[in-house]
Amino acid sequence: MSRSIITTDKAPAAIGPYSQAVRAGNTVYFSGQIPLDPATGTLVDGDIAAQTRRVFDNLKAVAEAAGGSLAKIVRVGIYVTDLANFATVNTVMADYFQAPYPARSTIEVSGLPKGAEVEVDAVMVLD
Repeated sequence: MSRSIITTDKAPAAIGPYSQAVRAGNTVYFSGQIPLDPATGTLVDGDIAAQTRRVFDNLKAVAEAAGGSLAKIVRVGIYVTDLANFATVNTVMADYFQAPYPARSTIEVSGLPKGAEVEVDAVMVLD
């Protein structure tokens, strides 16, 4: 099976020893995205809604670099530092995805890189 690394300057560069995404066959595995501005590499200002929008914008950029779109994503993993933000994250996600929605998990964690409040990873299947 072929394996290729997906990169784009429209999403933040990796801040560790990992790739933005890896394509294996027709499946693309996304690394977790936190709300970093791709131009500056710094955490975006704003509340959980602003952070979640930046995360999904970053995922969209990586999906497009892989030859896909958010509509091709089959699974999303969401990590939040406070489950009280669950409803807001749902509202923002609904702006980016349409039915039929991908499978999803949402997990509260004690902390995320750079003090982010939300991180999202995903799996995408291409035709």
